[in-house]
Amino acid sequence: MARGFRRRGEGDELRFTARLDGLERATVAGLMDQVHDLLDPADAAPEGDDDFSSIVAGLGMGVTVAGEDQDGLEMAALDRDPALNRLLPNANREDDEVAAEFRRLTETGLRQRKAGALAVAAATLRHDDKVRLSEADARAFLTALTDVRLVLGERMGLRTDEDLEALEAAAHELDDDDPLGYALAVYDFLTWLQETLATAMLGR
Repeated sequence: MARGFRRRGEGDELRFTARLDGLERATVAGLMDQVHDLLDPADAAPEGDDDFSSIVAGLGMGVTVAGEDQDGLEMAALDRDPALNRLLPNANREDDEVAAEFRRLTETGLRQRKAGALAVAAATLRHDDKVRLSEADARAFLTALTDVRLVLGERMGLRTDEDLEALEAAAHELDDDDPLGYALAVYDFLTWLQETLATAMLGR
């Protein structure tokens, strides 16, 4: 059973620790890989080298956040994956030209920072069943969890608190093998994990 993040030590010895089982770590790390590849597709792993996809396929759950796997999402007809707009929102919603110029100047750096945080977090999860983070790694891990939740939420059509409440209310009517039910469970797990880390980082 997962144990959320706790604060341990002080000063240079400060660490944030949590315990996740093998499936939990592989699930979260695999999603982080997929969001990393969405941000930095040039470094995408070769097809068939995705632990999460293999695990999910074996369990019959079929949950993925990769853009090419989204049913009904006509990527060719879109300027960009809607999930990227959640990760990299417009800086100016009132002036498209200003927003485009700001994006041109800043997006590459932002993509690199987010992809870097995702890579660090995923590597940490694959190291041991006890996740042990320095303060810098904890900030990267928190950013990575936020970005995975944004993308998974977009894939499930969650854009407001009301959307989440409606989906959770309807969840009990989903078939046991419905991928949406599993995706919601993963989303809730990520939310809980993120909250425990944020609380530990605040010293509460």
